[in-house]
Amino acid sequence: MTSKKGRIVGKVTYREGDGGPMVIRTGPCEITLTNLDVTISWTDGDTRGSTAMPLAEYTRYLTSGAIELDG
Repeated sequence: MTSKKGRIVGKVTYREGDGGPMVIRTGPCEITLTNLDVTISWTDGDTRGSTAMPLAEYTRYLTSGAIELDG
């Protein structure tokens, strides 16, 4: 498991259960990579959010520039 700091700078969405896509707000985030998926965690005021997504979906957001890695 590897953790990195990053930023959401474009439209990145996730789903909660069977609901529709929800947008992650722009700003700093923590990215944790495993062999199977990626967990993105963020804060929005007093609220903390977190979602897991398949590695391929994360890679698509990264290569499109919607997610940037720090350093």
